[in-house]
Amino acid sequence: MGSGDLGLEYWLQWQVLVSALIILLPTLTSIRFIITKHNTPANNYHHHHLWMPYWRNLHPVCLLLYRLFAFVSMTYFLYLTVTGLGPFDFFFYTQWTFLLVTIYFALATIISARGCWMLFKEHSHPIPNEERDKFLKKDSSSVVEDTTVKDNEVSIKPQMQFNQEAGFWGNLMQNIYHTCAGAVVLTDIVFWGLLLPFQTGDDFKLTLLIGCMHSLNAVFLLIDSALNSLQFSWHGLTYFVLWSATYITFQWVMHACCLTWWPYPFLELATPWAPMWYFGIALFHLPCYGLYLLIVKAKTSMFPRSFIRVVANEKQM
Repeated sequence: MGSGDLGLEYWLQWQVLVSALIILLPTLTSIRFIITKHNTPANNYHHHHLWMPYWRNLHPVCLLLYRLFAFVSMTYFLYLTVTGLGPFDFFFYTQWTFLLVTIYFALATIISARGCWMLFKEHSHPIPNEERDKFLKKDSSSVVEDTTVKDNEVSIKPQMQFNQEAGFWGNLMQNIYHTCAGAVVLTDIVFWGLLLPFQTGDDFKLTLLIGCMHSLNAVFLLIDSALNSLQFSWHGLTYFVLWSATYITFQWVMHACCLTWWPYPFLELATPWAPMWYFGIALFHLPCYGLYLLIVKAKTSMFPRSFIRVVANEKQM
């Protein structure tokens, strides 16, 4: 039953109000945590985390080239989606997530390019190896050692450039990364495990494009996670929740205005089972984000410490 058939009565049903509360409470909680995090200066990220690879022998340019390749590839698939299915296809959560991952790789490519430029610029004023080792052992340090100032004043500026805080764009990239991590897991599990098995008849046909849209988003992001040194914590779940809440709000607004068809059957509000569906969706965000968190943590715990990220030696430059 569509919202256009019932008008105001549709939105005054008890299950609509309960479903709204299920969405509203996690959203407000997430906003509160984000404000608290924002007011804690010690939680700021450092710029070199954004573009420096995790692995010892991997040059930052390699990460830059991969991010550029991922951005171009995903942009191409978005182009195929829009030209083949039209902009109406962006009513689906999948396309929202795919677009967000594309934006992440665009921003990551720009920041990686700037980081590589800083790295090559730094080599025109090389930092002594002893000072470089001290810097790498103190990721959280944002002040240059006094001994460094006394020994070599020329090295102060490059070292501060490496150790500067991420800033607005860097924090934005980190937050988008957290959002994408949970969203790609949610998107692909729901499609391959919940929607596709029940798609029967001639109304739906699994094409190569649809398959790529529901797999490449996770593949590209997982490879980037394997290569990068971005921090990953449970705090990023707040942005993931806000992202999904924004999509549901968009769907509700569109249905209140003109739409009568839901892109996903479990978003339908005309059934008394709607609150259970919405509660299940909200709860499912935890394992989706947690699964990606475990994958990232496995990278740092399953490999020997000899593989831990460091700045490449000058011989590798």
